[in-house]
Amino acid sequence: MANTYTQLYVHVVFAVQGRANLVSSNWKEKLYQYITGIITNKNQKLMVINGMPDHLHLLIGFKPDCKLSDLIRDIKANSSKWINEQKFVTGKFDWQTGFGAFSVSQSQIQTVVNYILNQETHHKKKNFSEEYVEFLNAYHIDFKKEYLLEDFGVAPPELNDNLNE
Repeated sequence: MANTYTQLYVHVVFAVQGRANLVSSNWKEKLYQYITGIITNKNQKLMVINGMPDHLHLLIGFKPDCKLSDLIRDIKANSSKWINEQKFVTGKFDWQTGFGAFSVSQSQIQTVVNYILNQETHHKKKNFSEEYVEFLNAYHIDFKKEYLLEDFGVAPPELNDNLNE
């Protein structure tokens, strides 16, 4: 697209099916490299990736011809297939259905990068469910808890006060 200039960034979050702690420190760097390849092959730019054993965070710079849901579908489908082919886990590995995506302004890129890089420290204070609900509330995203935590079953008691009805 000649004469089209954009600067689009999105912070993407998705979890392992059932919020299981399956992403091992033994192979997470290989996973991150694999996901980087998927994003690069789709002509998008991965700014940073990091996560915890039960979920991932990505900051992606994307072009206006990219359909975000297709990109995330491809990342999740191809990476879960790869994890299963590598036999990194016993049984079948899957990512949860759905994802969170939050727009990021240029002025907040470094803040988001730092947030993603410091996941281990951050999660000493709060679990993934608490973090995710905070994102949804901060971005004023309406949600129903029965869909939000469908892989999780029932919301943990500490979240009941934070969940929208």
